[in-house]
Amino acid sequence: MDITEVAKASGLPASTIRFYEEKGLIQSCGRNGLRRLFSANVIERLALISLGRSAGFSLDEIAEMFTPEGLDINRALLLAKADELDRTIEMLVAMRNGLRHAAVCKAPSHFECPKFLRLLRIAGKNRFRQPNKLKENKPKREKQKRKTGQFKGTLIN
Repeated sequence: MDITEVAKASGLPASTIRFYEEKGLIQSCGRNGLRRLFSANVIERLALISLGRSAGFSLDEIAEMFTPEGLDINRALLLAKADELDRTIEMLVAMRNGLRHAAVCKAPSHFECPKFLRLLRIAGKNRFRQPNKLKENKPKREKQKRKTGQFKGTLIN
C-alpha cells in the first residue's frame, strides 16, 4: 500500500504517518517513486497507536511496546493508565454533576450554593495538579542546547 492508500484506510493524514515513521512506530517497506510503501498490517499498527493515544499514552510509551519480535504489552503500565483514567472519570463526573446543578440551582447567587462551591474547589485542585509541559521539557531543551553548543550563544568545548 502506498502512503495515500494508508492515509485513506487509517483516516490519518500522510504527515502523521510520516511522523510515526520518523519516531520508529511504523516502517515503510520500500518506495514507488517518491511514495512510501507499507505492508497491509500497518493499518492494525496505526489503529493500535490511535487506541493508545486515545487512552492517554505518549508516543514514547507506545513505542516501548513495539519490539522487533512484535508487541510487548507492559501490563503494569496498562493498569496504571486504567487507574489514572478512573481518577479522571471521577473528576469529570463530579464536574458534570456540579454544572448540571448550577444550571438549575435556585440560589440567588451561585456563590451561596454549597454544591457550586464544591465544584469550584474541585476545579481549583485540578488546576494545581496539572503538570506544566513547558517546564517539564525545558531542562531537556537546555541540556540538548548545551550538548550542541547552542546554549545562550556560547560554545561549549
